[in-house]
Amino acid sequence: MKNILFSWICVFLFFSCKEKVSYESFGKEITAINANNVKSMAKAYNDMHLGDSTNYKLIAEVKDVCKAKGCWMTLNLEDGNEVMVKFKDYAFFVPKDIEGKEVIIEGKAFVNEVPVDELQHYAQDAGKSEQEIAAITQPKRTLSFEAEGVLIKQ
Repeated sequence: MKNILFSWICVFLFFSCKEKVSYESFGKEITAINANNVKSMAKAYNDMHLGDSTNYKLIAEVKDVCKAKGCWMTLNLEDGNEVMVKFKDYAFFVPKDIEGKEVIIEGKAFVNEVPVDELQHYAQDAGKSEQEIAAITQPKRTLSFEAEGVLIKQ
């Protein structure tokens, strides 16, 4: 009986000492439950065409963020592509120093064609040089996401 009681106490202590992950929340309140990995997201984008969209929850690493206001960010996909994330109704922003951090986003994934002037604006927000901005002369097909909520892992 003592061994069973001791075993249960050990199991309880093991699970109660487990480190809990905390997140900072922006926009609509979301949870980390059922977030898809980048491999799944890359496959979903491969199956999409210009104008298609789908509701999605994704966990990924931030590649870049708007240095002016935190009004957009890009996320890395495993296949070398990136996802351009904007925030629904321009209702919230994220911190400007979250490159390399893990985030969970929930909203609509879609494929978009971004016009030259918008691409140049993003390059300016990212702190690119005048030469780099001037070199943008063609619209770009992008993997896009309109996030309703964002969680940033702390």
